[in-house]
Amino acid sequence: MQKFPSPMRYISRKVVSKLHKQNKAADLERVIRQYGHGVQSLAFTYLKNRHDAEDIAQEVFLTYLQKAPAFADGKKEKSWLMTVTVNRCKSFLRDIRRTETQLPEDLSYLPKDELDLMQAMLGLEEKYRLPLHLHYYEGYSLAEIGNLLRCPAATVGSRIARGREKLKQILGEDFYEE
Repeated sequence: MQKFPSPMRYISRKVVSKLHKQNKAADLERVIRQYGHGVQSLAFTYLKNRHDAEDIAQEVFLTYLQKAPAFADGKKEKSWLMTVTVNRCKSFLRDIRRTETQLPEDLSYLPKDELDLMQAMLGLEEKYRLPLHLHYYEGYSLAEIGNLLRCPAATVGSRIARGREKLKQILGEDFYEE
């Protein structure tokens, strides 16, 4: 999976100086360091566009900053960030009324095997692509994904199984078993 630039670079100096006055900068930096890549990669999986994914990640972390939620543990914090990311992506797609998204033209920065897998993943329908990403890249259980996507865990399991079968058909048996 590709490494995205830090969302912190998009936050203006004015905002950062205000954060330092409120002692929130260190917490925001910690959250971005810990979950930034996961938020951006989920947004990329959803939107199929790196620049839009970076914008969504920035919005998610600004929302985190504005809401300043308190969490009992890191798992709930990550879950909250992933839920906000999914919701922001849905709003983004709804707002611009996209009926069909194109695959990114330039994925040449990825190694060959990752490039093939990423193109195959991005070619899947959203209902298969998101559960696969959340399960295999973010490490969520079926129940957790069900809560994030607001559907039963059994449905998530079926979508993951069907998505894997579709990937197997696209990539071939030899690639898939590596």
